[in-house]
Formats: sequence, C-alpha cells, structure tokens
Amino acid sequence: MENEEYQTIMLVVAHPDDMEFSSAATVAKFAKEGRRVILVQSTSGDKGTARTDISSEDLAALRESEEREACRRLGVNDIVFLRLHDGELMPDLNFREKVVRQIRTFKPDVVITHDPFRPYSLHPDHRAVGITTVDSVYPTARDPLYFPEHLEAGLEPHKVAELWLFGAEYPDRYIDITETFPLKIEALKAHQSQVGAAETLEERLRERAKEVGAAQDIPLAEAFKVIKMRR
Repeated sequence: MENEEYQTIMLVVAHPDDMEFSSAATVAKFAKEGRRVILVQSTSGDKGTARTDISSEDLAALRESEEREACRRLGVNDIVFLRLHDGELMPDLNFREKVVRQIRTFKPDVVITHDPFRPYSLHPDHRAVGITTVDSVYPTARDPLYFPEHLEAGLEPHKVAELWLFGAEYPDRYIDITETFPLKIEALKAHQSQVGAAETLEERLRERAKEVGAAQDIPLAEAFKVIKMRR
C-alpha cells in the first residue's frame, strides 16, 4: 500500500467467497504487513447451492464455518456476519445503517468492496453491496446527523481515507500478489461447498492473475479502482 499510515482495512462483501475470489491475496499481504483486516459479510450465502437436500439455515451455518476457516488462513482479524438474506439485498437506508455502524465501530482507513458501477455487473447482491458501501463511506459515515442513534451509542462519525473497488472496469491500483497467491488458493479451498475438489482452481486463477498483472509487468496481481476520500 502506498500510504504506510493506513493500518485498518475493512472489506464489505455480499457472499462468503467474494472476498477470496476478488481480493484474498491482497488481504493476506496486508495481514502479513501487520495491518488489521475486518470482513463485513452481508449475507451468509444461504441460497448459494445447487443442492436440494439442505435448508437455507444449514447452508448458512456451513458457509459461515467455511468463511471463518478461510479468514483464519488469510490472517483476517475480525468477521462481522450481518446475516441478511442471499438474493434479497437492497441498497436502502436499513442496509446502509448496518454498514455505517461497522465503519463507525472499526474506523477503517481503507474500505474495499464490489464496484457497483461496472457495466453489466449481473449479480444484484453485488450491485447492492457496492452502492450501499459507497454511499455509506460518503457522505453517511462522515456526517454526524446521519443515524444520530449512533452518537447516542458512542459511535463517532468517521471519514474513510480511501475506497477500493474490486471487479472494476478501469482499475488503477495493482497489487503484486506473487508471494501471497498460494494463500488465496488455500482460502478458497476452505469454501468446499462452492469450489468442490478445486482441481483446476489454482491454474485458472493463476492465469487470471497473470493477465491482470501483465500490463504493469507484475507476475501476479489483483487490481482495484481507488477513490481518495481524504483531501
């Protein structure tokens, strides 16, 4: 990271494994550097399966367990499960309050989330999380008259320094993940309900990381669009 003063990183994602597919090697790099990483998990993926022999409740419990193990492998310090329903996320004030509450609780320097502005981003949960998080970072978490009950509970307004969007059409920050790429694969393998035996997972993701890094002469990379919030 360019600014060494940024020590607290928060990710806000839609489903278990969204962090791992998009940003896990970057997260592992931050953790190795001693930065605090917080994951805000909007849903527990309670509909994310082709199986018909499992309930939504049991699937959510399974996927939360997988996420905890993935975070352990990456060195993520804190996980917050909002436990909203898979496929039902809406960018409304109720959802925004939940995200703002976490921003004001943990006071991250950097917030990482889905790019909601990417053309043809098809999953409605990804769009909803992205736009809600962007709207939470600016201006809602910053300004004290939004959600005054937070002040009453001792949660002060907070201004995030940088917003990083993954899955961006036009990224401008490339993270060299050559050393931490194996941890990305190990974290994804924790999501057995989603990746199964993962026989070709490493090969596919390595090729993708090579493609992302090629334009910057980086062997393996993850890429983000960075919006600076503090001027």
